[in-house]
Amino acid sequence: MTAPSGPPGGGPGLPLPEARRRLAFDIAGIVVSSGAFGVVFGLAAQKAGYSLVETIAMSTIVFAGASQFAAVGLVVAATPWPAIVLVTGLLNSRHALYAAALAPWLRGVSWRERAAMAHVLTDEAFALTISHFSRLGRADPAGYWIAAIGSTFIPWNVATILGFLLGGAVVSPQSLGIDVVFPAAMAGLAVGLITGRRALIAAGVAVVVSVLVAIAWDPRAAAVVGGLVGPLIGLAVPGPADPIETPATLAAHPESAGHDPGIGVAP
Repeated sequence: MTAPSGPPGGGPGLPLPEARRRLAFDIAGIVVSSGAFGVVFGLAAQKAGYSLVETIAMSTIVFAGASQFAAVGLVVAATPWPAIVLVTGLLNSRHALYAAALAPWLRGVSWRERAAMAHVLTDEAFALTISHFSRLGRADPAGYWIAAIGSTFIPWNVATILGFLLGGAVVSPQSLGIDVVFPAAMAGLAVGLITGRRALIAAGVAVVVSVLVAIAWDPRAAAVVGGLVGPLIGLAVPGPADPIETPATLAAHPESAGHDPGIGVAP
């Protein structure tokens, strides 16, 4: 494992064991949701005529959540492959924003490891990792793998198999109210990362723009448009920039990193 990037001798945030303990607590709040929707995907793939091997391969090789649901429906409808690539690419384009936000933290990680990290990058992995790095005050590549594999990759793939095998016995997450777990957990993670006026404005604008785009145009484009417009508006707000917690800024101003932004959960 590549040594964590960041200030020499460790960051000024929480001790690593404490930060990882909180990370594990956060992961536990997301596993239920990612597993529930994995079960639904397994059922959807079965109903669409996929074999168990094809279903497992899609969840391990593609591993793209909403894009998998879209792809299954498009394949069943005999949609030409260029259209499938375009639609699923649009759905996953938000990952470019995630990668850009993680890049400053992972400069010390080899490109091979970063390429492997990209494969398991999800909404959940990103939110958990950014919160974890901010608490710790430096990068923790092992923490990224713990977040990505523990919160989504394993639960999603195990649940995919269960959904395929259980078939008609599957109960919709919506009917149990489990579908609210994921957005609630993500909202909690996001709130904990808002540390200044500009960040608050950027987050608020991003939410409003995303909702409007989803209603007026296409939900698949909402996250991307909101993710681009929100930060641009935040940067345009007059006044000094809010501190951004990256390895470089934490090393330059260690006195500002002693706080724990938290995510609204018990320690």
